[in-house]
Amino acid sequence: MPPRRAVAPDAVRRVLAAIESGRAPERPALAAAVRHLLADLAERSPGHAVEVRVPPFGAVQCVEGPRHTRGTPANVVETDPVTWVLLATGRMRFGEAVDAGRVAASGARADLAPFLLGAAAEWA
Repeated sequence: MPPRRAVAPDAVRRVLAAIESGRAPERPALAAAVRHLLADLAERSPGHAVEVRVPPFGAVQCVEGPRHTRGTPANVVETDPVTWVLLATGRMRFGEAVDAGRVAASGARADLAPFLLGAAAEWA
């Protein structure tokens, strides 16, 4: 079986192709894509100040700043899997997603827009 990281970019491409053609992505590909893109965000923006949640597939802590250790973090971003794939690949802007109610973002550091730019370039 190929390494998980090697399979994930293909899953992202398959999910994007499905979304762009108006089809619902296959659940296993969507799960792999979400997890890959969350891990990529955590690698590009290490830290523990913001928790990004994409239920039911995953959550990561990222962005430098104060670390939370108990309870609900002060900075939380939560969205659905399709919206996350669109955001992390640059197909949707973070502010637009928040304004449209597709992303719930709370806390002073919860604006992910600057942290998604580098990842989006990879999928352009």
